[in-house]
Amino acid sequence: MSKKLNQLEATAVCGNDISSSCLYVSALAIVYSGQYAWIALLMVAGVLFFFRGIYGEVVGALPLNGGAYNALLNTTKKSTASLAASLTVLSYMATAVISASEAVKYMHSIWVVIPIIPMTIALLLIFMGLVILGIGESSKVAIAIFVFHLFSLSLLCGFSIYYFAHNGFDVLVANFNTPVKGGIMSALFLGFSAAMLGISGFESSANYVEEQKAGVFPKTLRNMWIVVTVFNPLIAFLALAIIPMPTVLEKQDALLSYLGSTSGGNWLSLLIGIDAALVLSGAVLTSFVGVGGLMKRMALDRILPKIMLKTNRRGSSYIIFVLFFALCSSILLVTRGDLAKLAGVYTIAFLSVMILFGVGNLLLKINRSRLPRPERSTWLGLIIAIISVIAAILGNIVLNPQYLAIFIEYLIPTLLVVFFMLYRVSIFKIFLLILEHLFPDKGILFQKLNAKTKSLLHRINDQQFVYFTNHDDVATLNKVMLYIKENEPTKRVKIVAVLGKNESVAKNLLKDVDVLNRAYPKIQMDFIEEPGSFTPEKIRELSQRWRIPTNFMFIGSPGDKFPYKIQELGEVRLII
Repeated sequence: MSKKLNQLEATAVCGNDISSSCLYVSALAIVYSGQYAWIALLMVAGVLFFFRGIYGEVVGALPLNGGAYNALLNTTKKSTASLAASLTVLSYMATAVISASEAVKYMHSIWVVIPIIPMTIALLLIFMGLVILGIGESSKVAIAIFVFHLFSLSLLCGFSIYYFAHNGFDVLVANFNTPVKGGIMSALFLGFSAAMLGISGFESSANYVEEQKAGVFPKTLRNMWIVVTVFNPLIAFLALAIIPMPTVLEKQDALLSYLGSTSGGNWLSLLIGIDAALVLSGAVLTSFVGVGGLMKRMALDRILPKIMLKTNRRGSSYIIFVLFFALCSSILLVTRGDLAKLAGVYTIAFLSVMILFGVGNLLLKINRSRLPRPERSTWLGLIIAIISVIAAILGNIVLNPQYLAIFIEYLIPTLLVVFFMLYRVSIFKIFLLILEHLFPDKGILFQKLNAKTKSLLHRINDQQFVYFTNHDDVATLNKVMLYIKENEPTKRVKIVAVLGKNESVAKNLLKDVDVLNRAYPKIQMDFIEEPGSFTPEKIRELSQRWRIPTNFMFIGSPGDKFPYKIQELGEVRLII
């Protein structure tokens, strides 16, 4: 069994990403909100508070890797879930490349002989090696970076408060009297939209929840929220209290380093520079860990090729990490280190994932109301959170209209890969028809291509699926068959009733299965009465006996009296 992460380890892995936002989000908020930046950042913290409840409910009910993808997979169609997965992968790629590049630029500012692009690729390579070694090893590095980062920020805030206390209110008053372009409401809206980037990384913990110890996940959400709520508004306020507004705008690229040199001297500025390089490197680690959990789940569900599930002796899915490294390096080389394009991808992809997670929570409340969960988000908080993120996306498009076009350029190729896997049966069938027209003489080339395509189709359709029941009526079973037909390429389904002593199936069940067999002639349905109790052990036993992965086994949404937690059933999916 792989090592499970405790609270500090799990928080450090995702916390480096979200806490690295302190390095840029305060300056970004000041650029658009001026002296009201700290209010815009408090508004962001308020939205994040609502997302704590949203993530807590969804992942508490469905504590499986995959984040928004997992939430939507268990509440709606597989194609919708695949869109969320594609956006999340895009977000992680952009995060890894931007963070690695910015980390190296901070190193370059300290030691100018460092070559930016080669060193960025080297940094990506180092973290690929760490995650291949295992999440336990990489979490130790994450803890060291996270603790040092919190220490550096605390030191910076301490010196800034001391400087402010001894130098009076003159700078603060002057900054607060500066005219605001477009009015206070416009400034707050634009500042809020830009500052929403400061919560990127909050979604990461949900993508490796299976690697966390029981009860750790909600604590990671709380810890990340505290960091964002305390440091981001405080740093923005202290910058406005110490540094004149024109200087803030001039030094926005390295505002915290300048704040350090002003309040504490060159040594503090150097410390912040070193911290920035380290914590941005930590955000690269977060991307690797998050994408590993997500892409493994996608491969299990046949949205990505099965080869990605290969593991080394440490249980690490090394092919996923090598592929992710290759993609990130290629993007870096293609853009030649000019990451303005990726910023647009990163902004819209990340915020879209947040919206989809909110939609997942909405569908969970409606479609899976019986499913037990340790906490519930409020309807008001859910609606406010979704509307707020939609507003943030619109605000970012207003600020940078070109971001939308760039985002679509990157999204389309990603969706083509994912949706090819989803609809490959239909694509292969169309290909067979095209072959018939292209090769009417049915020569050797036709025979080879035809045989290979039919072999692939047979292999895909031969995958069996299981639905557990012992009391459902024909209407419910029809919903099951419709879901399978629309979402899973297969021609074989087992309807399984696990029966204890003196238990029997509902009288109508066998007749209903016969009715559905006639209604779906292309899908072979086998009804099986399995002796025993419906337990996690029974599911694993049947999975091994029939060679059907647990993520191809389905159940209806269990109620409060169900004796097991959903994560104890493995990757079993809820479909009704």
